[in-house]
Amino acid sequence: GPTLGGWLTEHYTWRWVFFINVPLGVLAFLVIATSVTETARKAKLPFDVFGFATISIAIAALQMLLDRGELKDWFSSYEIIAEAIIAVGALYVFLVHTFTTTKEPFIRPSLFADRNFALSVVFIFVVGMILYGTMALWPLLLQELLNYPIITVGILLAPRGVGTLFAMMMVGRIIRWIEPRYLLAFGFLVNAYALWWMSGFSLYITPWYVFFWGVIQGFGLGFVFVPLTTAGFSTLSASRRTEAAGVYNLLRNVGSSVGISIVATLLERNTQINHASIAAAINPFNPLLRLPAITRILNPHTAQGLALLNAEVTRQAAMIGYIDDFKLMTIMALIAAPCVLLIKAPINAKEFDQTSVVTE
Repeated sequence: GPTLGGWLTEHYTWRWVFFINVPLGVLAFLVIATSVTETARKAKLPFDVFGFATISIAIAALQMLLDRGELKDWFSSYEIIAEAIIAVGALYVFLVHTFTTTKEPFIRPSLFADRNFALSVVFIFVVGMILYGTMALWPLLLQELLNYPIITVGILLAPRGVGTLFAMMMVGRIIRWIEPRYLLAFGFLVNAYALWWMSGFSLYITPWYVFFWGVIQGFGLGFVFVPLTTAGFSTLSASRRTEAAGVYNLLRNVGSSVGISIVATLLERNTQINHASIAAAINPFNPLLRLPAITRILNPHTAQGLALLNAEVTRQAAMIGYIDDFKLMTIMALIAAPCVLLIKAPINAKEFDQTSVVTE
């Protein structure tokens, strides 16, 4: 995905990152229509239109709030306040409707009575934050601070998918002998280790560092997806897995939106704080600024030198902001690792077979 997006942006425009989904979507539709057989449905099961409408409004308002919050300076904007009110209000109406006024709700609350599934949606929310939060940071870091070409950024980000693919192939072989929660803990710890190394990056890292630690993080994520799905669905009856899959993927997408908003907000605000902190040391009494090698280029007494000095301070401040974001996600992964032990172990290996369709 990142590689194709980089190539399209480099040779065409960024809009083609979206246009490319049209022919692929048409192709996917044709393949599904001609090769996937229809399954039996409960035709008499009523559809909760009101519940669907209210949860859709809540999610749409939340998505708008998260996407535009940083641009509008969050709750200093009336638009963001309105979207927050709509999201909370629609969610409240949905919950009241679900628990009190309908016998067949759009999302059955009893679904969350299953401990494994309830925990799995919490963990997939965290995974969405870590995965997409990191993916949102890397292109900005590589393009804006390290000045890598767009196509190079796409190539450097692609190997992470290879690490994930390799890990998922391994998990598919060993999950019958090792409990999913142990594999989950291992995956979160590998992610934490990779993110911890990323928090030590500087403006002078080589492409090899990006490549290597991207593969390691992808490898860790591969040890999260399959065991988490297996553990979350293995204790559910087959009749409830379709509904559960929808909720599961919804929480992952919401987690990704929340993660991107958090890292973007912290990046901007920490950059401003770090810029002010570093700039405080830029004064006539700093002996480093009187060195001949410095004054020839970064002379604060000339307009050009002051502009160059400000640009360098901004670069350094932004790099610290990225490091702070990586540290935050490291902490999140470390907290999640021991919490996976709250998940109950599946009863036997046969349950893995029952969830293989969901996993794949």
